[in-house]
Amino acid sequence: MNGTIDMERALIVETAASAVDEVTKLLQIDEPLWIKSASEGRCILHRGSYEKIFLTRANFNIRSFTNGARFESSKHSGIVTMSAMHLVDAFLDSDKWGDIFPTIVTKEKTIQALEKGALENRHGSLHMMYEKMHILSPLVPSREFCFLRHCRQIEHGTWVIADVSYDFSKECVFPSRSWRLPSGCMIEDMSNGSSKVTWVEHVHVDDKSQTNRLYRDLVCGSHNIAYGAERWILTLKRMCERFTYFSKLPETTATADNGFGRVIIMAEGKQSVMNLSHRMVKNFCGTLNMSGKLDFPQLAEVTNSGVRVSVREATETGQPSGIIVGAATSLWLPLPPQAVFDFFRDDKTRFQWDVLSNGYPVHEIEHISTGAHPGNCISIIRPFIPTENNMLMLQESCIDRLGSLIVYAPIDVTTLNMAITGQDSSAIPILPSGFIISADGRGTNHRSTKAASTSSSGTSGSSSSGGSLLTVAFQILVSCKQLNVESVAAVNTLISSTVQKIKSSLNCSNDLD
Repeated sequence: MNGTIDMERALIVETAASAVDEVTKLLQIDEPLWIKSASEGRCILHRGSYEKIFLTRANFNIRSFTNGARFESSKHSGIVTMSAMHLVDAFLDSDKWGDIFPTIVTKEKTIQALEKGALENRHGSLHMMYEKMHILSPLVPSREFCFLRHCRQIEHGTWVIADVSYDFSKECVFPSRSWRLPSGCMIEDMSNGSSKVTWVEHVHVDDKSQTNRLYRDLVCGSHNIAYGAERWILTLKRMCERFTYFSKLPETTATADNGFGRVIIMAEGKQSVMNLSHRMVKNFCGTLNMSGKLDFPQLAEVTNSGVRVSVREATETGQPSGIIVGAATSLWLPLPPQAVFDFFRDDKTRFQWDVLSNGYPVHEIEHISTGAHPGNCISIIRPFIPTENNMLMLQESCIDRLGSLIVYAPIDVTTLNMAITGQDSSAIPILPSGFIISADGRGTNHRSTKAASTSSSGTSGSSSSGGSLLTVAFQILVSCKQLNVESVAAVNTLISSTVQKIKSSLNCSNDLD
């Protein structure tokens, strides 16, 4: 591998440098290169202007796809509460990259660091990397890239980091349906611990036939919402806000003993719980790809996609040992995303859908804010089950203009006490389930709800003519060594009955029949 890279080094360096040049221009030029849609206000490339400005596009070895392939382009910017140097370091570390974007990046690794760059500012860093991206639902195809990532400091306090697809032969053995043209971001330090980040995404993709039509408007529509620059910026803002909120956690809290037996007192305990919750969310999002799935069609595709089941043996630290059955389904609801999100976060109605509550009310006994929006938080929830005094639920919810998620997992009191007392939570086994909510992509105007005024990141937009897309996903530990008929029936029944309870509670049953 290294011998091949040494032979190609000159071409790799030239390709990476050209990508940085192109991304810099994409970031700095507005009209006529970028045009804004009248309805959404989102920026997309004007193909004719792009072709005139960038005559050397062949240097980036665009793949040949089917006639249904399309170009996606988007541009978005925002202020994030992290210094530019910290962002640059994180983006050049594949593990940190995955931690910052847990709801987008499901696998990541640095294949080789060809140039480490200047120690003081990372100028000149050049990495060969791999990433797998997946969002929203098993019905949305994942995207895999082998690519070059090159960092250049263009002036004091300003960096450009560019990505461009590159075929590393042995490393790129997956069937490619997407090819990244020069994309990336400009990071400008604002000297107050914050940064301005401007993001550009530009890909050639051929995934329409693999995208279930429930999600086709959202993924394959002209506004490039699914994997676009706005999603990267909103996720970055939310995660930077999460880190900022942790750094501001008080050393102690005045929370009273509420029957849990212990309260979170030290900041180390809150850090451990936040780390555990972050791993829970990352695990949940990583399981939604459901490769090697089994399909169980149920209802009409326009209202419910049927249940998909995957089976795997847990071998990683931090997962319960045994066979894990994952089940997921996605459906359309005739309600705005904010209303669906509020429903799942309401403790008073949780017993209507949550099998873990066994029909009893639940009570939030600890709350950690992870952002200005009240929906961005971590909760420890106790079900009122007379025969069960040892089970709690750890839950994290988050929301931005493009959507929201609620992820939770049962955890016993003794195990959670390890995290609360500040012990390392990385080995605590956790098996999350949850929900992902987004607008359906059919509306013409996305309006922020009233709650957006309380959040620096905004809230999920509601569509004037569309509804919501909801993914419901469960993970269950089974003792059998292979999936049998009883296991399939149990998981199918569980998720199907939960969906029916949700639709009934939201008064949506008639709309979906």
